[in-house]
Amino acid sequence: MPLAVVFPESTQHVSQCVKILAAHNLAIVPRGSGTGLAGGSVVYNQGVIICTTRMSQIHKVDIENRVAIVQAGCRNLTLTDAIACTGLRFSPDPSSQRASTIGGNVSTNAGGINTLKHGVTSNHILGLEVVLPDGEILQTRTHQCYDGIGPDLPGLLCGSEGILGIITRVWCRLVPDPKAFRTIYAVFKTNHDACKTVADVIACGIVPTSMEMMDGKMIQVVENAFHFGFDTTAGALLLIEVDGVDEILDDEMNQIIAIANENHAMDIEFCADAARRAELWAARKKTFGAIGRISRSYCTMDACVPRSKLPEVVQRVTEIGAKHDLQINNVFHAGDGNIHPILLFDEDDAAQVQRVMQASEEILEYCVTIGGTITGEHGVGVEKLAMMHVMFNKPTLKMFLDLKKAFDPKQMLNDAKLIPSDKLRIDLHQPPGSSEHPLTGNFTKNSPGGAL
Repeated sequence: MPLAVVFPESTQHVSQCVKILAAHNLAIVPRGSGTGLAGGSVVYNQGVIICTTRMSQIHKVDIENRVAIVQAGCRNLTLTDAIACTGLRFSPDPSSQRASTIGGNVSTNAGGINTLKHGVTSNHILGLEVVLPDGEILQTRTHQCYDGIGPDLPGLLCGSEGILGIITRVWCRLVPDPKAFRTIYAVFKTNHDACKTVADVIACGIVPTSMEMMDGKMIQVVENAFHFGFDTTAGALLLIEVDGVDEILDDEMNQIIAIANENHAMDIEFCADAARRAELWAARKKTFGAIGRISRSYCTMDACVPRSKLPEVVQRVTEIGAKHDLQINNVFHAGDGNIHPILLFDEDDAAQVQRVMQASEEILEYCVTIGGTITGEHGVGVEKLAMMHVMFNKPTLKMFLDLKKAFDPKQMLNDAKLIPSDKLRIDLHQPPGSSEHPLTGNFTKNSPGGAL
């Protein structure tokens, strides 16, 4: 529990709060909607949360220059709805867009369904307003034209997970809506066939907007919950979309269908109908909500792996689940290799919680060994903090920490998140609030690289 939670309504409010807290040497944790899945907005060590959800205004939409200026607490879907009739869009499209804030998208450099072709959040941010750990206000953009003078501060702050400053306002790049699209729904007998289809489509030179995958268990859960008409006997499902100039899309669609058939697709449906398209993507975005029908709790992992290794990755994840007696469902951004194994468990069962933590660690270590990463879009937070030692060597981690100290010499802003701290050590194998590791004390690592 935090000492307090503050709900500012402006950048000036945030600045005033930070100056007061800094004067009392209190830890600060920035928080948006709290949709984060890696513990990035969780407070510990008697900290104070500064929550930006009341900073939800859209200050300006500049159609001519294709820029929207929004407060950090503006929800992704709110911006999407506000510009729906302009012919423009803010391309980052996380599955949590109904709740996730733009500031949160920036903090974790969120990806989402459109990432494959259109890039992650950092590719769509033109400027930021940030309150620094001493309360000063930094603006990386003040005019319509930006010529790239000096260091790329937006690039540095995107994905920094609140350890360098508190994002309060965002200049969002708006891009034209696609003129046309084709959506392809294909089901397969096995995960291997679906994963190979993904790799083969990219290898042939087509870059779809989206390539999303569900395994057989996930298909059953979604269909039983929402009745979209999915084949519950299938082993895997792919949702693939191409967009662009109408005249070339049929050719791309036919190539994708041919590749899917070569990989033993059981059934293929395609459409250019907006209503059916919306229904198919609603099914994808409702997957995590459907999990509540079959499990009291779930842990969603987040890693990136080379696309060519997707078939073996899905197999290995299944083996790790079986080893730890856990059911794992899979739904992920297959096109860019961003996997999201969902580990089902009961959070009131301490033994199950420990098995989930151990299985998660094994999955991430495996992904790194085959050339992958420990996160694709959810961030490192506290959940994967110890795994940073697996990803990076000591000189690199020291450089990361030196960079944080340049912004935050007292290490009071979201410390021990993303970058291992030299002040605070975390052991997630101990239950929060346990007598061995009270939340008001300093934690210690139980191995050279720390513990998950």
